[in-house]
Amino acid sequence: MRLSELEGYDKVTIQCHDNPDADALASGYGLYCYFRDKGKTVRLIYSGYNRIQKANLTLMTSKLKLPVTHLYPVQGEHLRVEGLLITVDCQYGAGNVTKVEADAVAIIDHHQEENKTVRLRRIQTNLGSCSTLVWLMLKEEGYYIRDNATLSTALYYGLYTDTNQFSEVFHPLDMDMREDLPYNKSLLTQLRNSNLSLKELEVAGIAMIRYSYNDDYHFAVIKAQPCDPNILGLISDFLLQVDEIDTCVVYNEVNDGYKLSVRSCIREVNASELASYLSCGIGSGGGHLEKAGGFISRKLYEEKYPTLHSEAYFNNKMTEYFDFFEVVDAKECDIDVSGMRLYRHKKLPLAYVKVDEIFLAGTQVTLRTAAGDREFEVEKDSYVVLGIHGGVHICDKQRFASAYRYTKEAYRAAACGGETEYPPVMKSRGDNTGVLFYACARVCLPAGENIYYAKPLVKGVKVFNLWDEEHYVTGWPGDYLTVGQNRRHDIGVVKEKNFSREFEAV
Repeated sequence: MRLSELEGYDKVTIQCHDNPDADALASGYGLYCYFRDKGKTVRLIYSGYNRIQKANLTLMTSKLKLPVTHLYPVQGEHLRVEGLLITVDCQYGAGNVTKVEADAVAIIDHHQEENKTVRLRRIQTNLGSCSTLVWLMLKEEGYYIRDNATLSTALYYGLYTDTNQFSEVFHPLDMDMREDLPYNKSLLTQLRNSNLSLKELEVAGIAMIRYSYNDDYHFAVIKAQPCDPNILGLISDFLLQVDEIDTCVVYNEVNDGYKLSVRSCIREVNASELASYLSCGIGSGGGHLEKAGGFISRKLYEEKYPTLHSEAYFNNKMTEYFDFFEVVDAKECDIDVSGMRLYRHKKLPLAYVKVDEIFLAGTQVTLRTAAGDREFEVEKDSYVVLGIHGGVHICDKQRFASAYRYTKEAYRAAACGGETEYPPVMKSRGDNTGVLFYACARVCLPAGENIYYAKPLVKGVKVFNLWDEEHYVTGWPGDYLTVGQNRRHDIGVVKEKNFSREFEAV
């Protein structure tokens, strides 16, 4: 769904969830600005028993002059509005938003999908904030945001708060918006310093007394009282300062589920992966290597675990995660290849860019893909090769010539099977200027014949390969573990869905 599809309604009401947070207010305001500038009669509302009271939110609404009003039904009456109702950062009919009747309803949200009956909906659960989704939808319509300082600051702050001060930003679109928007720095400082109340400080102290600790895997789990999500990050950051705690999850109940904060200080646990594992099938999660977060839908949780207490769930799930994976360090591991079959790696077209043709040598560059960011400094005759599934190989001229047979043919992502979820971009970190990777990429093919032993996995593995000692590649049951025939420490993981496309039996 695009915003232009909703322009047929003259009266538009935008509804945030009850007890709105900064992300709901910001994304709602973005929609308000769009429809106001289209000449519509538009309102921004929220409902529920409580009015906005948190210090940072009252400061946000007053300083940015957000035109939000509280709408609460008289006892026995139903709320109704004329024209189109858009629920933002929530879903019509969900438990965290008061039902308002309208002639037509649309949903714009980034939480796990719960309402599939509303036809007009845009739900992208992989985004860190609804502000990002609204920013994206505004850009799709050519709506210029950067000249509107109020809107830019609101959207920036919405992402800031919903990703625990950017520590849980993991989707490239979240990163793009953060870098794209100008914002009022002095106001952001005020808002950041108005986040915690004395009551919330007490919540943090009580929570840390009531921790549970797993001595086998050195993780801690804490359930906090209802509080601002930023408190969860404060508690989890503090926990990692304890010498015996390597990973932790801190969570609390919110209106429609559970908000969680995840931390890791060991290379064997990627916090983003762990957050995703904890919320898999019942929510969403992600973030960075060391810091991540997520959300679990109460409705989906209760459907799947109707009798399991939340504290037992998180402790069980954490233990299950550690039990599930075997850690493989390619430098030290000697894989037993008996029973493994031999396969030839097919010569599939890959995309490459001679980077010093795009940026001057010495430029600090970020290559952003759906798989994450890779930062490097441009050197003379340096090349970047992008794998079909987002893997990045940065090499000099000699290594490139020995590993690949290059051509001058332009790379076409759709024809070659390149990633399409997020078109990869190279950006100069100095001035944030960038180019689409595929727009300047050419085709290369792997050189020589590469033969591998391979077998499907029956349990999870984490492989630290020869080229990256700090970041592992995760393999799940059904994926394939590969071992070079003549390079026994060349160990990797290939996804099940990709194996037959990339390999053929010898």
